[in-house]
Amino acid sequence: MEISNQKMTALALQIKQWGLELGFQQVGITDTDLPEAEAHLQNWLDQGFHGEMDYMQRHGLKRSRPELLHPGTLRIISVRMNYQTETADTMNQALSDPTSAYISRYALGRDYHKLMRNRLQKLADKIQAEIGPNLSGNMRAFTDSAPVLEKALAEKAGLGWIGKHTNVINRKAGSWFFLGELFTNLALPIDTPATAHCGKCHACLDICPTQAIIAPYQVDARRCVSYLTIELHGSIPENLRPLIGNRIYGCDDCQIICPWNRFAKRNNEPDFNPRHRLNTRQLLDVFAWNEAEFLAKTEGSAIRRIGHQRWLRNIAVALGNAPASALIVDTLKPMLDHQSDLVKEHVHWALERHRPRT
Repeated sequence: MEISNQKMTALALQIKQWGLELGFQQVGITDTDLPEAEAHLQNWLDQGFHGEMDYMQRHGLKRSRPELLHPGTLRIISVRMNYQTETADTMNQALSDPTSAYISRYALGRDYHKLMRNRLQKLADKIQAEIGPNLSGNMRAFTDSAPVLEKALAEKAGLGWIGKHTNVINRKAGSWFFLGELFTNLALPIDTPATAHCGKCHACLDICPTQAIIAPYQVDARRCVSYLTIELHGSIPENLRPLIGNRIYGCDDCQIICPWNRFAKRNNEPDFNPRHRLNTRQLLDVFAWNEAEFLAKTEGSAIRRIGHQRWLRNIAVALGNAPASALIVDTLKPMLDHQSDLVKEHVHWALERHRPRT
């Protein structure tokens, strides 16, 4: 049994309407052909810009060829969902206070992976119910949870273009949104790819605290604050520690500075709102959490993935970057006896930064 082109067109329109009803701000559809993105990815990997993120190359061509990841895939239904909860001014205030614990705004609320995947599954269920039991939609949902080139797919599906900072930007909604995908074997009509509108702007390259955006559309993850505070398991390179400032989990600078984010929309999802005052915490406050407190305060959050030791590692670096303070020194010293060598190393570095110079 096949679906006619006319019915496929009607189904595509219905899918987009269902997506909006499920809380997505936009839904687009594209094919699986990603030759340019595949070449860009391979070049990035060849230069070692992925650092310790071995998973970026572990799956071979599955990342750039969706049909290898999920056999039978003909189309990708790409969706986006806003998560912004604050203004740029509020975020800049937090970044300008060296005693404040800055956490990337995507991680302040519930882990988006679960919410997005659940909504995508509901969308898949609606599609299957519409086409009936005699025809399988053969659908599979992804949200940054498998080898998927979600940014390239979003661009092809018309959701926005990949900016010079390598995030997806939408002309009417900026870049503060999550992406998700639904792979399907249904030959739905595809949307027109988005076109780039960065122009001559290079604000994101200039603002990057570690100069990780080494060229337009090219990020050396090994220098990126998000990589250093989230993906990197070991010691943060000493030459980069002073540049991290008070960012203890991720970095938003390139998005905060982007002029297109003046059009960004606030989120409509209560689950994305800050939990446990994570948007207003002080460094000394979160450094005092023991492991049980850390696990309790980050339950259901993407932050939990780094574990308590790397949490302390990151905060120790931020405390080392804070203004000289006897209170900071007195808080750091007992941690020299911490069971983790990783924590002790970064605490020692932070204390050296506070040692009076003669």
